Amino acid sequence: MYFAWKQSARVVTAFVLATIFAVPQSLLAQATNHLVSPSDLHQAAIAATQARQQNIAKVREFFSSAQAQQAMKSARIAPEQVKGAVASLNDSELAELASRVQKLQADFAAGNFSDRDLILIILAVVALVLIIVAVR
Repeated sequence: MYFAWKQSARVVTAFVLATIFAVPQSLLAQATNHLVSPSDLHQAAIAATQARQQNIAKVREFFSSAQAQQAMKSARIAPEQVKGAVASLNDSELAELASRVQKLQADFAAGNFSDRDLILIILAVVALVLIIVAVR
């Protein structure tokens, strides 16, 4: 009887050790690290919404400027159509457009562009927005 207990203890120990060594420790560590709390998701959603609203405001403010209005009228493009198209862009397209608009405004304020250059760039940006919306 003593021999059977000793043999079964060895078998159980072998199975326990095999199980411990078979499961990678990194897998156990990742199981607890990948969980996201609902408050983190909520904060991320709020931040994304705020970023989108800021980007829409930047682009609409740019298209509301006198130079942009003049450029769109000379090209016979309805400003309302452009403003509506801006809202239908996805987040990445909108973020890229907002960064371009911000850079363009900074370059114009620094005197790097003339009014003629700005009008041509505005028309190119408007065409880009309308093409993106038309393709979708």
